[in-house]
Amino acid sequence: MITIKSQREIDGMARSGKLLADMHIALRSYIKAGLSTMDVENFCRKFIEDRGGRPAELGFEGYKYATCVAVDEEVAHAIPSKKRILKNGDLVKVDTVVDLDGYYSDSAWAYAIGEVSPEVQNLMDVTHKALYLGIDQAQVGNRIGDIGNAIQSYIDTTGYGNVRDYIGHGIQPTMHEDPAVPHYGVAGHGTRLKEGMTLTIEPMINMGSWEVKPPRADDGWTVETADGSWSCQYEHTLVVTKDGPKILTSQDPEFDAKYLLNN
Repeated sequence: MITIKSQREIDGMARSGKLLADMHIALRSYIKAGLSTMDVENFCRKFIEDRGGRPAELGFEGYKYATCVAVDEEVAHAIPSKKRILKNGDLVKVDTVVDLDGYYSDSAWAYAIGEVSPEVQNLMDVTHKALYLGIDQAQVGNRIGDIGNAIQSYIDTTGYGNVRDYIGHGIQPTMHEDPAVPHYGVAGHGTRLKEGMTLTIEPMINMGSWEVKPPRADDGWTVETADGSWSCQYEHTLVVTKDGPKILTSQDPEFDAKYLLNN
């Protein structure tokens, strides 16, 4: 069931989103070569809990961690590990969900470790642009298919693969709500967007094929690209308003100026 959020709920999600955005901003100065992905997990969990939040992934469907920390060819749901040590040139994606006083926010961000290759930087730039092309379609009266079509139409011009197995979703009052938000689709099709709907848009873009392997047998969670190519992801939580989509997890007020609640 799709729920339309009240202003009270939107304000609560905005506070949760700010905590999550602040975590990602702080992570920029922390994450570096030589750290393990478990170090990243511990940093994020402490940051959230020290500010009164709850890492909502912790315990979700048996998941034992506060974050997913995917490196290079890992696409999603990557379990933090003391053995996975970050090195210069790596591409790291950190995804987590914050519950602050019962209000949820969800955001993933990509981090370049040291100096990445031009090919990796281009993948990051393309994925970031794809996210915002999708966000721009989250307008009252549009349909879910408009979001996915905008992303897929752009990715089709790049030669990259647009992951289809994992998609965005509604959010609040729990982590995963209706509607499903694929990053591919047919314009003008799907659920019509209404004021007060809250969604995540979170394209996962691969350098190679869009296909992914089943979760790794040794941990039951980590998803990797089928062809071993590297993958990137960015994700925001947003609310559909009469004034356009408003991002609740913004890390950059200047870049996101037109997407902020008070604008």
